[in-house]
Amino acid sequence: MDRLTTIALRIGDWCVNPATGQLSRNGDVVRLEARTLRLLMYLANRAGETVSIEELLDQVWSGVVVTQDSVYQAVTSLRRLLGDDAKQPMYIATVPRLGYRLVAAVSPWTEAEITPAPLIVSSPEIAPPPAPGALRRWRWIFGAVAFAALGFFLWSAAPPPERSVAVLPFLDITSQEMNEEYFADGMTEELINRLSRLPGFKVPSATDSFYFKGKDLPIAQIAGRLRVTYLLDGSLRESGGMFRVTVRLVRAADGYLVWSESYDRPKADTLKVQDEIATRVAAALGESVR
Repeated sequence: MDRLTTIALRIGDWCVNPATGQLSRNGDVVRLEARTLRLLMYLANRAGETVSIEELLDQVWSGVVVTQDSVYQAVTSLRRLLGDDAKQPMYIATVPRLGYRLVAAVSPWTEAEITPAPLIVSSPEIAPPPAPGALRRWRWIFGAVAFAALGFFLWSAAPPPERSVAVLPFLDITSQEMNEEYFADGMTEELINRLSRLPGFKVPSATDSFYFKGKDLPIAQIAGRLRVTYLLDGSLRESGGMFRVTVRLVRAADGYLVWSESYDRPKADTLKVQDEIATRVAAALGESVR
C-alpha cells in the first residue's frame, strides 16, 4: 500500500483523514474503526480496479485469521457509513464472484480543506447602552435559558431506567449484495414493537434506533444518547434456503454480553419468521432484564 494510505483523500462526497480516522461530509463527522479505515484506504488506493476478497484478506486482515464473512461484514458496514446502496452503488460496487471495486472519484484532500479558516476579529465598536425594558427582557431570556440548561443537565445526569433496551439495526451479512437487508430491517422493527409491549420496559422508537444505522460508535455512547441500560443487536445469515438470526443483549455500562441466541428458520414466510423470533426474544428478555 503506497502513500494514498497516509494522506487525506476526497472520496466522492466524503473526505477521509487517516491521521484522525475520521470521515466527514457537510459537517457530519464519523469515526472509523481501524480495520474499516484500512479497508477504505486500500480500496481507494486501487480505485477503479477490482480487488479480490483474497487480496483484501491478505492486505487488510494481514496477520489475522478470519473468514470471508469478515470481509462481507466490513464492506456492509462501510457501505452504510458512506450511505451507499449495494444495488445502485456510488462508492463500492460488487463484482460477482470476483470482489469489489471503488467506483467513486478519488483525489487528494487539499490542505485548505483540512485547515480551518482563521478567526477574524474585527475592531470593537462602542454600542449605546440598552434601554431599561430591553435589559429586563434580556435578563428574562438568559434566566430561562439557564433554567432549561440546568434541567437538561439534571435529566441527562440521572441514570437510565433499569428496564430500558434499545434495538439497534440488525446487520445483513447474508451475501455481498445484501439482498436480505429488508428482512434485517423488518426484524429490527418487529423487535422494537414487541419489546415495547413488555410491562415496565422502556424502548426507544424505530426512528431513534435507525439513526445509528451504519454509524461506528462505542456502545456506551449510543446507550447514553438513547438513555438506555441495555442494547440489543443482531445479524442475519443465509445458507441453503435457511435464515440464521443471531441476537445479542449487551449491558451498556460494562459492555458485557448478558444473553445471546441463534434462531434457524426457513425463508418460506419471512413475516412469520420475524414474528416467531421476535416473540421468543421478547420472552427471553423478559426473564433476563430484571
